[in-house]
Amino acid sequence: MADPQPLGSEPAAGLAWWRLELAVPAELEESLLWKLGALGIARVAVVHDPRTPHSHRLVAWLPAVDWPDLERQRLAGALAPLGEPFGLSLPPLEWQAQHDEDWSSSWKQHWQPDPVGGRLLILPAWLEPPAELGERLVIRLDPGSAFGTGSHPTTRLCLEAIEALDLQSRWVADLGCGSGILALGALQLGAAFAAAVDTDSLAVRATGDNARLNGIGVGAGEPLQVALGSVEMLATLLGDRPADLLLCNILAPVIETLAPRFQSVLSPGGVGLLSGLLVDQVPGLELALAATGWRSQLVAAQGGWGLLEIRWAAAVA
Repeated sequence: MADPQPLGSEPAAGLAWWRLELAVPAELEESLLWKLGALGIARVAVVHDPRTPHSHRLVAWLPAVDWPDLERQRLAGALAPLGEPFGLSLPPLEWQAQHDEDWSSSWKQHWQPDPVGGRLLILPAWLEPPAELGERLVIRLDPGSAFGTGSHPTTRLCLEAIEALDLQSRWVADLGCGSGILALGALQLGAAFAAAVDTDSLAVRATGDNARLNGIGVGAGEPLQVALGSVEMLATLLGDRPADLLLCNILAPVIETLAPRFQSVLSPGGVGLLSGLLVDQVPGLELALAATGWRSQLVAAQGGWGLLEIRWAAAVA
């Protein structure tokens, strides 16, 4: 690997990629992933060592031809304001020039088997489960070019909450599926069917690929159906049987926008688990949910991130 290079330098001949790295405060992880995606930077991963679960690094690979010095300076300027709402300064951006290579292979070495809760194990697709974790239910994952490894607190909060539910014969809806990890976790824990959607075509492909890694069929008549779209497409996949469990791990403002349509995909007696939100965003989101007929409560938190459980208020009363 080449030595880190500052802004103002250009990669040497034969070095076709810029590798961008930065330490990621928990509060900024989702915002950084969203912003990079919005800027067309799809080769992104968040890596961590399970032994140091609170230390995350974001890694992105950018074609050198498309990212000369001026463009990289503009990128730094575009990312810097993301920390302002949290009173944080964006950590320094570290740039390394690399030879043309499969970008994903250069970060696989950082990803290790990762136990979640009491029963689940997130396992890199290219590894075998360690003997001491052999009794856990395995979610094999190769997150693709735009998704993390299941290490973010919002993902873990959802998985731990799913693990505590009785999912036998239940139908699950995953809104904003990303790598598919939540839908796959629910199926591994006994759910009969999962419908998953995302507005990113890369996510749809990654979810299907990861399902097949876990031996889970995808498509009509199979345990998992996945498609490009939002709430309306999720309702189409579910047909005339709303889900017993709704999983939604996306940013709080998006949840607020989508909440009025949750009733079309979640049965009256069903439960929704909403993550991707900071604890200090919970009061405002609870008010918005109540205005659309949902009763909500904060049921778990980790590293400043929260997990809301929602139920249809008329069914609770």
